Amino acid sequence: MTTTVIPLGTAGALPTRDRHLPAVAVERAGVSVLFDCGEGTQRRLLAAGLKPPRLRAVCITHLHGDHVFGLPGLLSTLGLLDRSEPLVVAGPEGIARLVRGLPGLGEGELPYPIRFVELPDAFDAAVVLEADAYRIVARPLAHRVPAVGYRFEEKPRPGHLDVEWARALGVTDYRHYRALKAGEAVTLPDGRVVPPEAVVGPPRPGVSFAYVTDTMPCEGGIALARAATLLYHEATFLHDLQELALARGHSTAREAAEVARAAGARRLLLGHFSARYRTPDALVAEARQVFQNTEAAVELKRYDLEKVEG
Repeated sequence: MTTTVIPLGTAGALPTRDRHLPAVAVERAGVSVLFDCGEGTQRRLLAAGLKPPRLRAVCITHLHGDHVFGLPGLLSTLGLLDRSEPLVVAGPEGIARLVRGLPGLGEGELPYPIRFVELPDAFDAAVVLEADAYRIVARPLAHRVPAVGYRFEEKPRPGHLDVEWARALGVTDYRHYRALKAGEAVTLPDGRVVPPEAVVGPPRPGVSFAYVTDTMPCEGGIALARAATLLYHEATFLHDLQELALARGHSTAREAAEVARAAGARRLLLGHFSARYRTPDALVAEARQVFQNTEAAVELKRYDLEKVEG
């Protein structure tokens, strides 16, 4: 099953002609999850070929406008589309009050329920969405206001089936192969029982994506990025503006690379670029001095996590 990351907006607080306000989508099996929802995000979803009614959750990092002003319009549009399935909306404390206080978004005014997951100022880690094949975990970050980052992680996958050894044991029915991969023992025509551990290797870790933005370097960001297949980390400034980054609760490109290196991430995507940089080339060059497998996030590009190289 393919899991795809699609940056929708890579700007910082100010959009530019070429960069939109913050939002990143993750798509799996036709269902998507949205991380942040800056102004205009619903149009970016359409530009990416994603269907808003197929949204499962919206995960907001913090309540600064550049990350959340697109949410009311998106929620309203979902109502106009007669959505009935529940929608998870996660974020720091105050996200429910922000949404419910707007006309048309109050309790009972939408045709679908919203399940708010509000994260307190102080917490270690929290699961905000648990699905059959994946989960989304939140951890606190270090910004000027309460902020959280997120990790989308597939649950462990079945181990590889050793078909040759299975055949040597007399397993030839493809239905038995499927059962063994699912962790079930099979009974052969001669009465022998073949347990899955006899022919299936240990479970394999699934792919993962960490979304760490609007934060100074911190333990929460490193924990979210630990061994991540792909880490999206803000790089608002070059390191010559490190004091400004610190004052505003942001990271430099070098600091983003240091987080990726400390966490053992496979690849680093930089985003949340200050409008002072016409292109992200210098930011990427700075980060690569610390963590070579770095690139700038490209809006609307589809990053297949199965194909991310270390």
